Amino acid sequence: MAASIHVGLCGSLQVGLVYMFNLIVGTGALTMPKAFATAGWLVSLVLLMFLGFMSYMTTTFVVEAMAAANAQLRWKRMEKHKDDEDEDSSSGVSDSDVLLQDGYERAETRPILSVQRRGTSNIFEITERVEMGQMASMFFNKGNLCVLCCLCTTFSFPAVGVNLFYFCIIIYLYGDLAIYAAAVPVSLMQVTCSATGNHSCSVGDGTKYNDTDKCWGPIRRIDAYRLYLAAFTLLLGPFTFFNVQKTKYLQIVTSLMRWIAFILMIILALIRISRGQAEGHPSMAQLSGIRNLFGVCVYSFMCQHSLPSLVTPISKKKHISKLVLLDYILILAFYSLLSFTAIYCFRNDSLMDMYTLNFTNCEIINVAFVRYFLGLFPVFTISTNFPIIAVTLRNNWKTLFHREGGTYPWVVDRIVFPAITLIPPVLVAFCTHDLESLVGITGAYAGNGIQYLIPAFLAYCSRKDTELVFGSGTLNKHRSPFRHSFWIVFVLIWGFSCFVFVTANIVLSESKL
Repeated sequence: MAASIHVGLCGSLQVGLVYMFNLIVGTGALTMPKAFATAGWLVSLVLLMFLGFMSYMTTTFVVEAMAAANAQLRWKRMEKHKDDEDEDSSSGVSDSDVLLQDGYERAETRPILSVQRRGTSNIFEITERVEMGQMASMFFNKGNLCVLCCLCTTFSFPAVGVNLFYFCIIIYLYGDLAIYAAAVPVSLMQVTCSATGNHSCSVGDGTKYNDTDKCWGPIRRIDAYRLYLAAFTLLLGPFTFFNVQKTKYLQIVTSLMRWIAFILMIILALIRISRGQAEGHPSMAQLSGIRNLFGVCVYSFMCQHSLPSLVTPISKKKHISKLVLLDYILILAFYSLLSFTAIYCFRNDSLMDMYTLNFTNCEIINVAFVRYFLGLFPVFTISTNFPIIAVTLRNNWKTLFHREGGTYPWVVDRIVFPAITLIPPVLVAFCTHDLESLVGITGAYAGNGIQYLIPAFLAYCSRKDTELVFGSGTLNKHRSPFRHSFWIVFVLIWGFSCFVFVTANIVLSESKL
């Protein structure tokens, strides 16, 4: 997943879908080739297609919930305006007349009548950006809507749905930052340690190095990694304490670099295969690799939490579901092309956690500039995204603990929140640089909640709330093609089953060690 950035005025639907393509295809794609190799090409392809379908389905759920949220906000403004008019017109009416009028309005379910008078053709138009946290506050706090929320409100926890959302998004962003904090030092360590001494040009030749192997003189590879991690933290960590703004042109440059890198890797792998130099002999299926593959795929299809910023600015949204489907098909084809060229070009045991590092070997390409560009590509792109993700996580912490009308002390606002944002992911990166596992666990747990469970609950709750407020005959013009309740139940069962499967797989794997 690429960094979640605010999209400007997209205007046309096609431009908005290009933004979505760029948003989804990010760091996760660089870890997919190794995940493909460890799980087998057939299992990987089937799971990738299925998870792509599931992600598309929940994307339509979020769009439907956005439309329902816009309708509610618009309806509340309409009712407030009518109340103001009623107050003005009833200023000379007797108290008994007021009581009779109020009773009549309650009996006749005023919200439905008001909508019928004004018409519902445009009430579900998505014109206002409503973030997932706000949608959770609107729909999850209503105790009569969701099964989960009903259980929780019984025990006097009315905001559990909102807290569950923020818990998922915070854990996911922590995982994002840990992946970024590890990826940059790993890339720098692999490139610089392999560019010195007898290791020159050997990073992508399949040679396996231990963390205790020498890098420069007495400095071990793990020491070099931690030195780079410290430098990365000192250089980019301070941005967490401030607001990151005006990143539009920086994001354009990094997006351009990302696509140059991806296209170069695919072309170089295809050239090597066409010359008969392919070394890969991937197996069809290895069940032991499914856990990490699942997490990597979920992480690589993540976009649901950024949809409000992507969809709202689009001017014409009539056929958005069909064009989003086209977007997913193109992304699926791209992931398949990248991964299949990788697993047939390189031996399974030589594929690196960060796929770009496989192209720093002189035998793959003898142009030094291209080798270093690909090897250091994650450094450039991730370094620009890290501050944005960190500030997003810091703001989510503030929102989670915010109380109406309250303000934070200066120390808490400027020191405590940035510190709890920055320190945990750096500690995780200090302890491990296993990128495939970091991506897999982040996607399998927090990503599972954001991509499957929360959108399904949002769709269910927004449908019930829309029926309650506007009546059963009201039609949401942006309703999901998967409108039957079966699909929501299916997504929820799938999401909870994945939690159980991944956890059981981790426990069994640890017990064998």
